[in-house]
Amino acid sequence: MIEITPVLDNKNGKPLYIQLANYIKQEILSGRIKPKEKLPSKRNLSNYLGLSLNTIQSAYEQLCAEGYIESKPRKGLFVTTFDNDIIFNQRDFEKLESKSKQVQVNAKIDFNSGKVDLEHFPYAIWRKLTIQSLYEDQGELFYNGNPQGELLLREQIAAYLFASRGVRCSAEQIIIGAGTQVLIGLLCMLIGKEHIYALENPGFHRTRMTLQDLGVHTVSIPLDEDGININQLKNTNANVVYVTPSHQFPYGMIMPISRRMDLLKWAEEKNGYIIEDDYDGEYRYKGKPIPSLQGLDTKENVVYLGTFSKSLIPSIRISYMVLPSSLMKKYQEHFTIYKQTVSRLHQDTLYRFMENGLWQSHLNKMRTLYRKKHSTLMLAVKNYLGEKVNIIGEKSGLHIVLEVKNSMEEDELINTAMNVGVKVYPLSIYYNGTIGSLGCRILLGFGGVSETEINTGIRLLKEAWKL
Repeated sequence: MIEITPVLDNKNGKPLYIQLANYIKQEILSGRIKPKEKLPSKRNLSNYLGLSLNTIQSAYEQLCAEGYIESKPRKGLFVTTFDNDIIFNQRDFEKLESKSKQVQVNAKIDFNSGKVDLEHFPYAIWRKLTIQSLYEDQGELFYNGNPQGELLLREQIAAYLFASRGVRCSAEQIIIGAGTQVLIGLLCMLIGKEHIYALENPGFHRTRMTLQDLGVHTVSIPLDEDGININQLKNTNANVVYVTPSHQFPYGMIMPISRRMDLLKWAEEKNGYIIEDDYDGEYRYKGKPIPSLQGLDTKENVVYLGTFSKSLIPSIRISYMVLPSSLMKKYQEHFTIYKQTVSRLHQDTLYRFMENGLWQSHLNKMRTLYRKKHSTLMLAVKNYLGEKVNIIGEKSGLHIVLEVKNSMEEDELINTAMNVGVKVYPLSIYYNGTIGSLGCRILLGFGGVSETEINTGIRLLKEAWKL
């Protein structure tokens, strides 16, 4: 049994069950009682603390009502999971307690931009290919492999990138890694920490934090309607820039060809590098595809980043980067000492998945599915929210930004949505430095929710936001 040892005061004006419930809240919010952890049974806790069953029952009911714990039939009571991107001040419990009503309802519909549709993942095929990898390789995959990743998988990735994104590379230029942050860390060592790195503002906060934690000097460059502001970039001493040109994160604009050429010219003049993160370039709903920056680059100034997190499953943790020859040479000379971070078994399974044509079939199916979800979301927003909102970045990807015209601030939009069982996400975490007024904007991801949930969720947001 986990230790729950509160100090309760019979002379306190608050009932004992409230004191006990508040203590357990503090333990959950401080992380001492972990998400998904099972709580003691009412009888065991009653005997342990010397309190009546009614007191324990009332405390647990209060915690269930506020969404901190949940009851699972025939299994017991468990701590619910809170999302890391919605940050609460855990050190000031009095403020939390005063706002407890804002997080009382568990999210029934979660518009998380990091989630994908798992219902249509080909579980049976993936299981079959994994078993083939285990049996046909006779244990070879249990040893350490190539630091760059499995050659057969890199060959498949190179062929796919050329056909779909216009990326020109060989398997020898590709390095596989367990997520973008891992690859950014390696790339930072390859390029050098002494350089100044420019980042989109707003932009992907995990990349920004990775670079800052590595001690790199970063500068934030604001956006305009075409993406990163090239004039402001030129006014800095940066000679490395990280961009998301195919679907800017989080605002969703697509960098036009003219801006791409300007950016390539900047990199050539600076003798620097562009880090092109193509995190969900597979999904586009309007207009013709624009070639990747890497495919337009003739001076080898672009590092291309890609991932299977959005197109397959997030937990597979298979990402990759394509290095220009200068950085590839440096990698071969100094950095092959770093071992590969992705399971060889997962790499081999993915190779088989791609080599048998199953990857392209899956991608086509998911494009059709997400296009339907996107259409459902656009129609629901139009029908329920109408002119009370503006949609930003709806042409591609698996999320949109919603600007709400009701004078609510970001935290109020999030909390009132949560009170009707809908989880939406802040935009402010993607900004660096003082941002002034954002207006009333939040992030809505639609990849991991069904069409029915999309429609219901938008209807509930209309009620929550009184639109």
